[in-house]
Amino acid sequence: MNFLFKTALFFVMIFFVACNASNSSNQVPTQSGLPINPSDPNGLKTYSYSDRAFPDDNIWNTDISQAEVDPNSATYINSLGSTGTLHADFGTVWAGEKLGIPVNVVHANQPKVPVSFTYAEWSDNGPYPIPADAVIQHAQDSTGDRHLSVVDVDNGLLYEIYRAFPDGNGGWTGDSGAIFDLKTNHQRPDNWTSADAAGLPIFPSLVRYDEVVLQGEIRHALRVTANQTRKAYVYPATHQASTLTSTNLPPMGARLRLKANYDISSFSPHVQVILRAMKKYGMFIADNGVSWQVTGDYNMSWDDQELSALRTVPGSAFEVIKLPPLKYTPW
Repeated sequence: MNFLFKTALFFVMIFFVACNASNSSNQVPTQSGLPINPSDPNGLKTYSYSDRAFPDDNIWNTDISQAEVDPNSATYINSLGSTGTLHADFGTVWAGEKLGIPVNVVHANQPKVPVSFTYAEWSDNGPYPIPADAVIQHAQDSTGDRHLSVVDVDNGLLYEIYRAFPDGNGGWTGDSGAIFDLKTNHQRPDNWTSADAAGLPIFPSLVRYDEVVLQGEIRHALRVTANQTRKAYVYPATHQASTLTSTNLPPMGARLRLKANYDISSFSPHVQVILRAMKKYGMFIADNGVSWQVTGDYNMSWDDQELSALRTVPGSAFEVIKLPPLKYTPW
């Protein structure tokens, strides 16, 4: 991944925690221990972890199954690798490190701590509500991307950091960080990164266990990586992460879609949920990395063997929908 952007092998499960003490009787436990809060006592909709992030009309939640194919779709797919295959970059544990992005669920009373950023000019200032036992990507001593994702379910706010490290004084440091209001359509300013190379949120893009196994449906676009991208980006991305100018390469934010005629009937029901989402909502290119890696949450309930079936889906089964106008970061 571009240097500008971008562990306790146990995910801290929260079992049957109320989003609000006054409506705890409405809480429904899930296998992953994450809270579901259908409504507040007055009947008004409130945010919960199990909700789809952002309003229904947000681009992340748009059905693109009938969208026009980009004229350069085949070229972009070839650059990603048409003979390459999907890979679930999530699951349980492999080689001592967590697979996927852990999600730390907090409430409004979570104390906030100071955070400092290397790229402060493109980051949202702290403090962030990071718990002392926050779980990061991979392992606590990892030297990799170390993504940190925190969801405040009471306020519907998402806090994410790229390369998050405790500072030894109760706070954290990171290369870059972003705060997203999951109840609105607000996005980051043009040319700003986030905790992800393309300036996009990570949590709303995850293949999540609660959606796939408990709800049986994913209702939003997913996140995928590409081995090379162009020095350009398209909405909803807000940042490029490459010095390459070849028009054969897709820009950050390009949206891929599994072709409608790709037969998914032989896959297990859970894998079919993921593939159906790729047909209906697609995947945004959000980072540089190994092509076709699809991001999901870390959860010890995943069946890694079942997820491995994704490796049989070839790049040639995908197409790129028509790109919005290209944008360029002026440096």
